[in-house]
Amino acid sequence: MSPTNQVSVVGNKKGFYKKLFAMVIPLAFQNFMSAAVSASDAIMLGFLEQDALSAVSLAGQITFVFNLFMMILTIGTTMLAAQYWGKGDRSTVEKILAFAMKLSAGVGVIFFCATLFVPQLLMRIFTNDPILITMGVEYLRVVGLSYLFTSISQIYLCIMKNSGRTTKSTIIGSSAMVLNVIFNSFLIFGLFMFPAMGIAGAALATVIARAIEMVWTLIESTKKDSIKLRIKYFLHMEKDLRSDYIKYTLPVVGNYLVWGCGFTMYSVIMGHLGSDAVAANSIANIMKNLIICVCSGIGTAGSILVGNELGRGKIQEGIECGKKVTLLAAISGVCSGVLLLLLSPLILRFASLTPEANTYLKGMLLMCSYYMLGKSINSTVIGGIFCAGGDAKFGFHCDTIVMWIIIIPISLLAAFYWKLPVPVVYFILSMDEFIKLPAVFIHFRKYGWAEDLTRETDHATS
Repeated sequence: MSPTNQVSVVGNKKGFYKKLFAMVIPLAFQNFMSAAVSASDAIMLGFLEQDALSAVSLAGQITFVFNLFMMILTIGTTMLAAQYWGKGDRSTVEKILAFAMKLSAGVGVIFFCATLFVPQLLMRIFTNDPILITMGVEYLRVVGLSYLFTSISQIYLCIMKNSGRTTKSTIIGSSAMVLNVIFNSFLIFGLFMFPAMGIAGAALATVIARAIEMVWTLIESTKKDSIKLRIKYFLHMEKDLRSDYIKYTLPVVGNYLVWGCGFTMYSVIMGHLGSDAVAANSIANIMKNLIICVCSGIGTAGSILVGNELGRGKIQEGIECGKKVTLLAAISGVCSGVLLLLLSPLILRFASLTPEANTYLKGMLLMCSYYMLGKSINSTVIGGIFCAGGDAKFGFHCDTIVMWIIIIPISLLAAFYWKLPVPVVYFILSMDEFIKLPAVFIHFRKYGWAEDLTRETDHATS
C-alpha cells in the first residue's frame, strides 16, 4: 500500500472501527502467540519439575529486560514512522528503519555477551536458590543467541506494521511463535528422534524460531513495494532526523527503564519469597499475558492510527481517534478480566503445583482479573496514544512516582520487614495501574500530547 493512498477515517465511525480492527485482530493474534510461547515453556517444563518452571521464569526476566529495549526502539520508531507514513514520505521511513536497526543490533550484541559470559551474575539478581541459579544459567547460555536475531527482525516487523503491512507482519511473527512451540515439544521431551534436552531444549527452540523469523523478514525487505533496507541510509542519516529520533526516543528510554526495572523488581521480590511464590506468579503472569493480548493490540493499532492523523497535521482528528481507542481499551479490559475469572477454575485444576503454590495462584488470578482494566487503559494511553504524539515524559514521571516511590518501597517492607503473606505482597504489587489512572485521564484531557512531529522534506510523496 502506498502512503499517499492513506485517508482519514476518523469522521466515519464504521470506517474507523473497520480500519482499527483490521489492525487489532492480527496484532492481538501475534501478541497471543508470543504469550503462548511462554505458556508452552511453563506447561512443558512444569511436566519435568516445578524448579524447572521457576528457573526459566526467573531467567526469562533477562529476556524481559531485552524486550524492554526492543519496545523502546519500536515505540521510538513508531512515533516517527507512523507520522511520516501518514504524511506520505516513504524515503524518510526507510531512513528511520536504518537508524533504528543499527541501535537495536547494538543492544542485541550486548545482551548476547552478557548471557554468554556472566549468566550466574544475572541469575543471582533474581534468586539466591542455588538449584534455580544452575538451571537458569543453562537456559541463558543457549537463549542468548536469539537476542541477535530478534534485534534485527523486530525493528523490521515494526516498520511493516507502520506501513500498511500489519497482516503480513503478523503472519511472520506468529509463524515464528508456532515453530517455537513445536520445537519446544521436540527438544524438551526428545520427540521424533530429537534429543531430550529439557531446559536447554526450550532455549534452543527459541533460537531456531527467531533465526527463521529474521531470515524471513530480510527476504520480505527485498520484495517490490516493501520498505527497503538501504545501505546508504545505514551509513548516513540527516542530522535533523537523527536528532528527532533521539529527542523523542530518549524519554521512552527513561519511561521503560523505570517501568521495566520496577516490574523486574516485582519478580525479584517474589523470587525471594520461595519457589512456590515464583511458580504461582509465573503462571499468573502467563495467563494475564495470554488474555490481555487484545488490549495490547488495541494499544499498538491505536498508536499507529493516531500517529497517522497527527502526521497529516489533523490534530483534532488525532484527538478524536485517541478518545475512541481509549473507550475501546476500557471495554476490552473489563472483558479480559471477566474471561480470566471464568477460566480460573480450569487453570487451578490443571496447574501442576504444590498445594501451597496452588493456593497462592488462586488469589493471584483473582487480583489479575481486575488488574486487567487498569493495565488495558494505561498501556493504550501512556504507551500508545501519548507516544503517538511524542509525549513519553508523562509515562516516565508517572512510573517513577508510582512504582519507585510508592509501590516498591511498600512491597519491600511488606515482604521482608513486616513479613506479610505472599498474597498480600502480590496485592500491593498489583496496585500500580489503578494509582496511575486519575493522573492519566487528567493528562489526556489536556491534549498537550497531540503534536505533529514531522518535518518538511523534498520527497514527501516518494
